[in-house]
Amino acid sequence: MTKIDKVELHEFQFEATNLGLSANTNSIGGLSFEKGAKTPITKYAVEIFTEDGCKGSYVLNWGASPSVFGQMQMLAPMLIDCEAEERTGIFENLKREARQFDHMGHGPLDIALWDWQGRALNCSVSTLLGGYRKSLPAYASTYHGDRSGGLDSKEAFGEFALQCKEMGYKAFKIHGWHEGNAKEEAELVLHVRKVVGEDMALMLDPACELRTFADALYVGRACDEAGYFWFEDPYRDSGVSAFGHRKLREMLKTPILQTEHIRGIEPKADFLIAGGTDFLRSDPEYDLGITGCMKIHHLAESLGIDVEVHACGPAHRHLIGMSRNSNFYEVALVGPDCPNAVAPVYLNGYSDQLDCIDENGMVKVPDGIGLGVSYDWDFIKANRRAHIIFD
Repeated sequence: MTKIDKVELHEFQFEATNLGLSANTNSIGGLSFEKGAKTPITKYAVEIFTEDGCKGSYVLNWGASPSVFGQMQMLAPMLIDCEAEERTGIFENLKREARQFDHMGHGPLDIALWDWQGRALNCSVSTLLGGYRKSLPAYASTYHGDRSGGLDSKEAFGEFALQCKEMGYKAFKIHGWHEGNAKEEAELVLHVRKVVGEDMALMLDPACELRTFADALYVGRACDEAGYFWFEDPYRDSGVSAFGHRKLREMLKTPILQTEHIRGIEPKADFLIAGGTDFLRSDPEYDLGITGCMKIHHLAESLGIDVEVHACGPAHRHLIGMSRNSNFYEVALVGPDCPNAVAPVYLNGYSDQLDCIDENGMVKVPDGIGLGVSYDWDFIKANRRAHIIFD
């Protein structure tokens, strides 16, 4: 067994071009096209060191917020002097410690421990998980609609969906406009289907921007008419009302995808058993790491349903690689003439940009040791805004 003797946390920043933040939010979901804009994006990284000199690390993507970084600082000291191999015991202790919070700082630490274990044993995380899927079908997941020349109309969304289809994507997910205008969203749903035809899977994720249950029902019926693959987080309950979404399921044909905003296996089980969703959601950054997500995937399998992994990253690919009942990998967020605002820190060719797929719309599961990616620590340190060491 090998003791953890140091944990380092890094906050760093880079500029995203042609992306601006909408007026009503400062989260990553608030980014959308803005020609010529240069928006500073803050990300975080964790390194876990053990007494034998081995290191595990992870750079956050979607889960990079100040509140997450605060929880990471709260939880990281608890790792010192723990046996790095005892991930389940560490998981249980961190889970209890964060019981009064949303658990979002837990996931990155757990992912770094899995990277450490792969490096300590000279194998990939996929090998540790028993992964067998080497390539994963991907869907293009759009930025929210804008009013500034990007995805600023139903026609623009349709053109971008067609571009993605021609690149090889077999599926496309729409994030509409922040205004949550039900009529506009329903027209968008129908128009994109008309443009791409019947042989591309389409999904809609209003990201809880529709204002009422009635709005969600109205837009959901457009999804029914257009044969959408799923309808996700539609309205302003914030995606947490099992009762509301059970009622919605009873009134729509389109499958409902929920539980992105509910953390961990127990509340997801409650939501599912209460009838609030057709698909489960998991995310190793959000749901207490790879350890937490494995439990969610096994829960879904035990009840015979699918579980879709939210967002993108190397940990996400390894997770889907071991999961029979996951349909797609989410390349998020993308749009015309702007980058996916993930940290530009990968050295070995790994990418989650729009063109990361092959001609068949597939992405590869990294096959190197640990998470299978190498980070540009020189870039991280050169752009660092905070550095916290626990030893």
